[in-house]
Amino acid sequence: MSSFFRLLTTAALSAAVLAGGVAASRAESLTDALIDAYKNSHLLEQNRAVLRAADEGVAQAVAALRPIIEFAINGSYQDGNRRSPTQGGYTSTASAELTARLTLYDGGNNRLAIDAARESVLGTRAALLGVEQDVLLSAVQAYMDVFAAIQNVSLAENNVRLITQQLRATEDRFEVGEVTRTDVSLAQSRLAASRSNLVAAQGSLAVAREAYKRAIGRYPGALTGIPRFPALPESTDAARSIAVRGHPDIVRAQHEVTVDELNLARAKAAMRPSISARAGVTAEDDGGEYGSVGLSLTQTIYQGGALYAAERQARVNIQQSRAALLQTVRLIDEEVGNAWSSLAVARAQLEATDGQIRAAQLAFEGTREEARLGARTTLDVLDAEQELLDARTARVQAEADQYVAIYRVLSSMGLLTVEHLGLGIPTYDPRAYYNAVSNAPAKSLQGRKLDKVLEGIGRN
Repeated sequence: MSSFFRLLTTAALSAAVLAGGVAASRAESLTDALIDAYKNSHLLEQNRAVLRAADEGVAQAVAALRPIIEFAINGSYQDGNRRSPTQGGYTSTASAELTARLTLYDGGNNRLAIDAARESVLGTRAALLGVEQDVLLSAVQAYMDVFAAIQNVSLAENNVRLITQQLRATEDRFEVGEVTRTDVSLAQSRLAASRSNLVAAQGSLAVAREAYKRAIGRYPGALTGIPRFPALPESTDAARSIAVRGHPDIVRAQHEVTVDELNLARAKAAMRPSISARAGVTAEDDGGEYGSVGLSLTQTIYQGGALYAAERQARVNIQQSRAALLQTVRLIDEEVGNAWSSLAVARAQLEATDGQIRAAQLAFEGTREEARLGARTTLDVLDAEQELLDARTARVQAEADQYVAIYRVLSSMGLLTVEHLGLGIPTYDPRAYYNAVSNAPAKSLQGRKLDKVLEGIGRN
């Protein structure tokens, strides 16, 4: 073996050893991986912040129903010499004004804005649930990829050992004249190929470990193996029915339709009159002080067609969101069908590879025995052994594909969540921040309560 090949093998083997790492003292399950993926996901943190921003939209809409209190301080100075050199002196004035304005009636626009903001919050919550599904499905894929890669490394190592023994036996038979130099060369060639396959398997394991770190937030330790199957519906139709009723993407699209319908009502309300009240008090520097109150009625008569354009735009937006909802339902229905089909294929492949392994095992043992009796060549033995290795490798992949397909079915139904899987960990509560800000609290009045909520979110 060349020094370069030894170096490459050593590096790849080191990657395989690191797969256990320090964490090898405690084997981790798929549940552990899912929990860590949920806790360590920056994507979830990003979308939780998006949801909190949507919560603030409700606070802003609520604030529009409350009075606006403002103050102003005015001062002026006038130099009389600017007008005429013979007229000297100057004048200065100063005043302070405090005013309050409140919209009494606006055609329901502000109330509709609150409803639309709340629907946007519900839609964003559904989108966050969809992100949670993606994070957990990526964790399942990463876990099964590492598990399959470890199994493939083990198979490749066993294959190297077996072919090494086969090469020694062939060399012994060559010494006594039972086989030719060609048989020895074939065994040497196959051993070199098996070592190359081992390095490739170890490299695939190193790649899988990096993908695991991205999905889970850390490198994998020793894996406990294949977990139990989660429960699934009995048929595709049952899975489709569950998906249509509660998939996060469909729920989000439904709320988007409602938002556009409310925005149409707001566009119509913008054409109605509005009534506002105003009260103020002014104090001047000469000691004068006076107050004022008033009502105003305003209505836009003409705005260049902008109001009607806004109404037409709102109607078009409803058409768009309704079509998007129907398309989302169709896509989810297709996703359920594809996931169910992938699961059926994976199960069939797993069953087929089990039969293939049994047949390949018998063929290998029989070929090896026949070769000892001189009825088979070394090449026949090596080919039979390769077929057995291929069958075992195919089974490892089929087993991993089966588990990923099962969780993909759950994801297509909208059920791949921490709550549904029963992972037993505290989850992010989207209502905590909403309840703290939805009534538009003033910082000076409810700042401590809001600060505690934000601190809790930061710890999560």
